[in-house]
Amino acid sequence: MMNLRLSKQIMRVTLGAVAIALLAGCANKGEPAYTPKELRSFDETSNLTTQWRQNIGSGLGRARYPIAPSREGNTIFAADAQGLVMALNANTGNREWRVELDTPISSALTAIAGQVYLGTRNGEVIALDQRDGSVSWRSRVSSEVLAAPQANQQLLVVQSVDGQITALDRTNGQERWVYTSSQPALTLRGTGTPMVIDPVTFVGLANGRLATLDNRSGQPLWDMQIATPSGRSEVERLVDIAGQPLITPDGRLFVTSYNGRVVALEATRGSVLWESNLSSRHSPLMVGNYLYVVTDDSHLVALDAENGQEIWRNNELEDRWLTAPAFADGRIVVGDFEGYVHLIDAREGNIVGRTRVHKSGISVSPITDGSTIHVQADNGRLETLEVTP
Repeated sequence: MMNLRLSKQIMRVTLGAVAIALLAGCANKGEPAYTPKELRSFDETSNLTTQWRQNIGSGLGRARYPIAPSREGNTIFAADAQGLVMALNANTGNREWRVELDTPISSALTAIAGQVYLGTRNGEVIALDQRDGSVSWRSRVSSEVLAAPQANQQLLVVQSVDGQITALDRTNGQERWVYTSSQPALTLRGTGTPMVIDPVTFVGLANGRLATLDNRSGQPLWDMQIATPSGRSEVERLVDIAGQPLITPDGRLFVTSYNGRVVALEATRGSVLWESNLSSRHSPLMVGNYLYVVTDDSHLVALDAENGQEIWRNNELEDRWLTAPAFADGRIVVGDFEGYVHLIDAREGNIVGRTRVHKSGISVSPITDGSTIHVQADNGRLETLEVTP
C-alpha cells in the first residue's frame, strides 16, 4: 500500500475510515506520495538558535491531528493526541503544570483570558484553567472537533467535522445556538476555523460557502459561494474552505479555498473587492499591506492586499507540504514534512534561514512572538527558536 503512487489531490482528502487509515499509514513513513523539491543551498542571512525544547507526550498521533500549541502572555500551552496537556514557561521551557485528560485530543488549543479551550475526537469541548490545568467545564457538540475553538467576550464558537457550528457560553459551556450546513460527499481531512468578533462569526464551509452568522442567534446575515465545484469526480469537486478567514480593522475579509480562489470581501455585506486564482487549504497571513498565502503545491505567494496583484512567489519549497505561514521579525516562517523550519524574507521572498526540528515532520503552523518561534513537530517535540540578527 505504501508504494502506491496516488495523486496529490487524493492524498489530501479523507473518505471515511478507510481513507483515514490510508493517510495515517502513509504518514507513518513521513513521505508524500509525490516528489518534493530537494532543499538547496542559499545565502543564509538569518540564524535560528534553539532556546529550549520539551517533549509533549506522544505527539500528533498517526493521523497527525492538528493539535497546534497556543501562547498567552509568558506561558505556552501544548498537548498530544492522547490527552496530555502541558503549560510551559515561554522563556525557559520549565513546566508549570501537566494534566492527563480522559479523552483523546483532536484540535488546536486556544489560550485566552485565563482559559485554555480544546476539542476532542468524541465531540467534547473542554475548558481548562490556565493557572493549574483543572477542568473549568466540559460540553458536548455534534461530532469530532479539529479546528481550534474561537472566542469573543461572551461565546466560544466550535466548528465540528460534520459542518455544524455551535456557540457555547464561555463561562459555563452551555449551548447558545447551533448553525447547520450541508456537507458534500467528500471533504478534506479537517474543517475551516471560525473567525469570531463580538457581533458576528465568519465560517468557511466544506461546500465552498462562506457564511456570516449573527452571534445573538446564529442566524446567517449573508452567505456566498467562494469556490464552485467543477469536474467529474468527487475529488475534482472538492472546494473546502479549510483555513480561517482573516479580517482587518478596516473591515476587509480575506478567504482562501481549496480548488478555488483567494477572495477579498467587504465584511459587512460580502461584496467582492478582488479575487485571485490560488488554491489553498491554509489560513492567509497579513503583514502591513502584504497578504501571504501558502498554496496547495507549497508555493509561498505574496499578494498586494489592496488589489490582489502578485508581488512575489517562492516555489523553492514546492510539494514539501508546508504549514500555514507565521511572521517573525521581518521573516515569514513555515515548517515542512521533513521537519525543517524555513525563514523567507517578507519583502523580497528569498529564503534567508533554515533549521531542522525533527525528522517526524511539522504539520501545524509555528506560533511566534516578536523574534521568538515556537514549533511543535509531529512526534511531540516542542522547540523554541530565536531569530537573529
